[in-house]
Amino acid sequence: MSSVESIAFSPDGKVIASGSDDDTIKLWDAATGIQLRTLAGHDDSVTSVAFSPDGKTLSSGSWDQTIKLWDLKSGSELRTLTWHSSVVTSIAFSPDGKLLASGSEDKTVKLWEVATGRELRILKDHSRGVTSVTFNPNGRSIASGSKDKTIKIWSTSDDSSQQTLKEHAHEVSSVAYSPDGTLLACGSDDNTECNCN
Repeated sequence: MSSVESIAFSPDGKVIASGSDDDTIKLWDAATGIQLRTLAGHDDSVTSVAFSPDGKTLSSGSWDQTIKLWDLKSGSELRTLTWHSSVVTSIAFSPDGKLLASGSEDKTVKLWEVATGRELRILKDHSRGVTSVTFNPNGRSIASGSKDKTIKIWSTSDDSSQQTLKEHAHEVSSVAYSPDGTLLACGSDDNTECNCN
């Protein structure tokens, strides 16, 4: 039996996606638990899954250093994004679904255009691997957590790091914005949580 590394609900709450060490993504009916489909194409463990805001596309990141975009109606692979040089640890769609952010052990956050798969920019300021990425609900910034014990806030319109938060004594494992975008929560291996305005 393989470990499940990541799960996500579809925007309408009807489907659950799970990424696994068996290199696949499985889609499940949330109400019945029935397996709907298996998406296969990665060459290594699937570390992160995310639904687009309209629920039509799924993105997956993997130990094989790639990101894949999937059409959920047909189950077909739309494209593969291949420019990370280490495991992709986290992925997130922008609120309008036009952009995709990815974090990697290669210490970078990358911003992609979903419609074309084009890499728009590389955000480089972390000194160790990136563990988690999330968009602010306003779509204008991205937060990233890292093994370097920091959280960085990046503008989606340029390459600058707007702010660096040093709240933890150990690596930051997860970051998430509140629905109104005014608060950022972060979790760490130091057994604490933080909330940042």
